[in-house]
Amino acid sequence: MSWFDVVVFTEVFVTLFVIMDPPGTVPVFLGLTSTMTAKQRNRAARQAILVAFGVIVVFAVFGQQVLHYMGISLPALQAAGGLLLLVVAMELLTGKMESAEPSGNQSVNVALVPLGTPLLAGPGAIVATMVFVQQTRGDDDALAQVLAIAAAIVAVHVALYLSMRFANVLQRLLRDSGVTLVTRISGILLAAIAVQMIATAVTEFVRAA
Repeated sequence: MSWFDVVVFTEVFVTLFVIMDPPGTVPVFLGLTSTMTAKQRNRAARQAILVAFGVIVVFAVFGQQVLHYMGISLPALQAAGGLLLLVVAMELLTGKMESAEPSGNQSVNVALVPLGTPLLAGPGAIVATMVFVQQTRGDDDALAQVLAIAAAIVAVHVALYLSMRFANVLQRLLRDSGVTLVTRISGILLAAIAVQMIATAVTEFVRAA
């Protein structure tokens, strides 16, 4: 019996990498942190990763119990995340986020919501992690699979951090006018993600009815 399941690690890593999309977070991250200094942006990246990692781990361990206790369905969670992202997308598109001066509190708020969750640790990543954890129950190699899942989660978050950490390089290349353009584009992308999340949630609601 192996102590580490490479197949499970690969499956979980690829799945979460596609869902959480480290390269795709760069323009959105730049848009959300456009008014911050390089130091504040780096701190926001660290905080967002810690928040996302904490949310994923909590739902991996206690996800089913938490949702059941609060009477929340997965489509409801997805719809709520979509609505929240839609509000943020509108602020990016209208330039509302650019009117405020950068501050420590602003960076903390952006790191928590919407960056840490629901953008990084969104319903898709949460559900996928919960499913992978549930599949290990009652298996003879459960420990090896759990270790593989944990390693894959850590590896994906390292990739996410690196993508945001080096977003400063892109910001220096684009300069202020380029970042403004990226902010508007990220607003459109974020709005599309939000609408897709809401549409998927509505479809699940109808299917369950």
